[in-house]
Amino acid sequence: MRLRNIPRADSVLEASPLVISSLQKVRGAWNSQVFKEDHPIHIEIGMGKGQFLLSLATQNPHINYIGIERYSSVLLRAVEKLGDLLPENLRFLCTDARTLPDIFQKGEVSAIYLNFSDPWPKARHAKRRLTSSFFLPLYHQILKTDGRLEFKTDNRLLFDFSLEEIQASPVFELVSSTYDLHRDPVLSRGNIMTEYEEKFSSKGNAICKLIARPKENCNA
Repeated sequence: MRLRNIPRADSVLEASPLVISSLQKVRGAWNSQVFKEDHPIHIEIGMGKGQFLLSLATQNPHINYIGIERYSSVLLRAVEKLGDLLPENLRFLCTDARTLPDIFQKGEVSAIYLNFSDPWPKARHAKRRLTSSFFLPLYHQILKTDGRLEFKTDNRLLFDFSLEEIQASPVFELVSSTYDLHRDPVLSRGNIMTEYEEKFSSKGNAICKLIARPKENCNA
């Protein structure tokens, strides 16, 4: 789907206190300089309209959340929608996931959420999928040794690809997975639905989910 460019997006985001723009200056100092509270940091890559993170941040005031969105026009909608509702433990970034090691120090993040990521269905674009072997080492660089990676999608082909990438990864190992999250008695416990999850599940689409963690004694 072609994204509609909003000319004012960049200037609005740059002026917003909800969006952190001096990224390299806060690397390793997110809690001291941005949140002013020494809490675990959880990030969502490809946050869309932000419903998922807003729910988590509201329910968990002792966790700091950062929503990352590559497209300024998409992030603008979230900022304008959530501005008055935004809790102090939630902030946004407009950047590409490739820059993660430049933004977060090694071991600075406790959890990474990937929800309904772009499937990039063409084989030649496989590297662009956020669960590909290209991105997994980047996540490993910023995750704590006891951190976790969570991924949800309704796209069965993307989910199978993601399972294969995790299982072949030298830096991650699979903890659990399901092809029908909403009927899974364990993984569905406490599940927060995204906008896409509500939309797709209402159509009868099964939601897939996996949880992975960094491998022990891996310094890659």
